[in-house]
Amino acid sequence: MTGPVGALTSSHPLLTVSDLTVDALTDRGAKRVLDGVSFALKAGETLCLAGESGSGKSVTSLSIMRLLPRASLRVVSGSIDLAGTELTRLSDRAMRAVRGGDIAMIFQEPMTSLNPVMSIGAQLIEAIRTHQPMDERAARARALQMLDAVHISQAERRLSQYPHELSGGMRQRVMIGMALSCQPKVLIADEPTTALDVTVQAQILKLIRELKSEFGTSVLLITHDMGVVAEMADRVAVMKEGRIVEIGGAVDVFERPQAAYTRELIAAVPRLGARAGTDGPPRVTGEARAPMAEGEDFPILTVRDLTVSYGGGAGWFRAGQGHAAVEAISFDVMAGKTLGLVGESGSGKSSTGKAVLGLTPFTGTVIIDGHVVGDHGPGAMRPIRRLAQMIFQDPYASLDPRMTVGAAIAEPLIIHRIGDKADRADRVADLLRRVGLMPDVASRYPHEFSGGQRQRICIARALALRPKLIVADESVAALDVSVRARVLDLMLELQETEGLAYLFISHDMAVIERMSHSVAVMKSGKIVEIGSRREVFEAPRETYTRELIAAVPLPVPAMKHVEGETAPALS
Repeated sequence: MTGPVGALTSSHPLLTVSDLTVDALTDRGAKRVLDGVSFALKAGETLCLAGESGSGKSVTSLSIMRLLPRASLRVVSGSIDLAGTELTRLSDRAMRAVRGGDIAMIFQEPMTSLNPVMSIGAQLIEAIRTHQPMDERAARARALQMLDAVHISQAERRLSQYPHELSGGMRQRVMIGMALSCQPKVLIADEPTTALDVTVQAQILKLIRELKSEFGTSVLLITHDMGVVAEMADRVAVMKEGRIVEIGGAVDVFERPQAAYTRELIAAVPRLGARAGTDGPPRVTGEARAPMAEGEDFPILTVRDLTVSYGGGAGWFRAGQGHAAVEAISFDVMAGKTLGLVGESGSGKSSTGKAVLGLTPFTGTVIIDGHVVGDHGPGAMRPIRRLAQMIFQDPYASLDPRMTVGAAIAEPLIIHRIGDKADRADRVADLLRRVGLMPDVASRYPHEFSGGQRQRICIARALALRPKLIVADESVAALDVSVRARVLDLMLELQETEGLAYLFISHDMAVIERMSHSVAVMKSGKIVEIGSRREVFEAPRETYTRELIAAVPLPVPAMKHVEGETAPALS
């Protein structure tokens, strides 16, 4: 292995970060983003840096790799020691030899880390030859070996493929193989599974454990997912606002947390099985709605034989008969209840959600409160828009950056000619209060809010027309764990007080269990299992449902997943 890093001695930690302080350079002067961060990574250890967005986790990892953008971030002080070599003092050229050779990094989104115009093989070979004295032939053999090591099928064929031809899970495996191809001493994994489905996530975590054992690599794992922390960590460092507020062994941190913030993070994690023995979501407001009158328990949404196909256009864009993303599915969502629609990426969940609101072409029957979706004619969908609204996964992409949030919330009222200007202003203020925001924020723009606040604004907009049904498509997937918990509580409270029905779409089984009265499991465009929350989670009939449940990381470090089962962790 090339690079200036010295040999590890038993008396010296492999990686030691001491009093690391980083400032962000802004128009208003320097702003501290890391403040005296210190920790040590031992040989063969997995240390998890845990915390929410903005806590400083990624800035810490980029500082170690010397990849901070110099125009905006600057290391003010501190030491980063790798096996006796002070990385902060190395020249750029010397650091390039360390980076990838002695210390490697896996980023959250592999598609942005891989070169789209280079084949997988060319990228692997380039990384290997940069740090290893190998010719083209030997490097190619090494690349094949690494693809085999990360369990990618048809490795020879994959070498000639390009990143867009691989799934997200396969691309992440390629990144792991590339990172480990030069057998680095330290592997930094920055949110390596956040964008992946639960079963693919389980496979990647298992793979990192196996490769850590095989190659003797130490792992610095960065994540906001406390279930992943419990699954992977030997030790945990919890970060908040640029500081480490707690550090210790995984069992100690989870079972005996010292910092209030650590306790909040752990308490906010939805725990699979927490609703065992119950028929629906937990109460939130403490104020029950009036009991439903006889005959009021009826489907607000009826779906029969819904099929959504893509790629079947005519002319130049014709692609045979098209691909059925959703194939002849049927279900009901009852008034005031939640149907959880769960499955992996590509299972057809989002296509279903868009189709029921008439946002994508479909065949079959969709009826919302007696109105048939898809009826043609001027304004045919307008009454349906008042009955049903959608909350999307990315709140920033859902809001017009040029409109104030007050204008965005009022827009549906204007379109449907509801109230005058004063009435609409009162309604906007009331909606902002309902979602936990002050009315005076109506004059601000989307970029001035956090992700959780933006999602609350999207919920307020969805409520503007007093709908009976809301389709929530991965509406909390991009949120930190504590923000997610608050948004879920808000949605449950609104269901209780407003009588809302939800079609709640997610790949997160723990969130589905928490939110749902009934559950439909989708795979490859079909519903493979449907039933009450208790039936699906406590007595699943289908193997695929059991696999999804078994793949969920448990926020308990004493239990680790092994081949879809749980077993005591090795001490």
